[in-house]
Amino acid sequence: MLNKNQSQLLSFVIKKHGEQKRKYTNKPYYTHCVDVAEIVSKYEDGCIEAALCHDLFEDTNCDFSELYKELLNIGYERNESYDICTNVTELTDKFTHKDYPYHNRKKRKELEAQRLASISYKSQSIKYADLINNTSSIVEYDKGFAKVYLVEKQRILELMDAGNKDLYELCLQTQKQAKKDLSHSIK
Repeated sequence: MLNKNQSQLLSFVIKKHGEQKRKYTNKPYYTHCVDVAEIVSKYEDGCIEAALCHDLFEDTNCDFSELYKELLNIGYERNESYDICTNVTELTDKFTHKDYPYHNRKKRKELEAQRLASISYKSQSIKYADLINNTSSIVEYDKGFAKVYLVEKQRILELMDAGNKDLYELCLQTQKQAKKDLSHSIK
């Protein structure tokens, strides 16, 4: 259940993601953001806003300044708005193919895993929820890619262990179950 400000923020997120669809399910992209917010909110207070926005800088034309202004317009305080934008920045992939074309995928993912190890407690907690949500659809719909994905996420979780401990454990269990499900489906 979202409060008034969170509902307004979700409207902004929906608008910014526009016609984007989730790979595999073809659902509107914002549903992933809502799912991540729902997962993290069961374990941590104060993460809903950053979870709703976690892919804005990566997948839309929204930047720190635009999100910050929108948060202020909605009614969030300056400090809270800045913190939300900072969390979204931490959750935005830095080692992308576009920015690092001279590194192969394996190298970029290793650099990203190392970077994620140093992000804040709150951002790590949100990232766990993101991994949980993404893992289920990838294992269900793309078993070939899931093998690569699970190895990459295992590496992230080896390094990124400073978030909410219960959510971290759930994320580890989700990854473990996904590997088990994947091995059974391949046989």
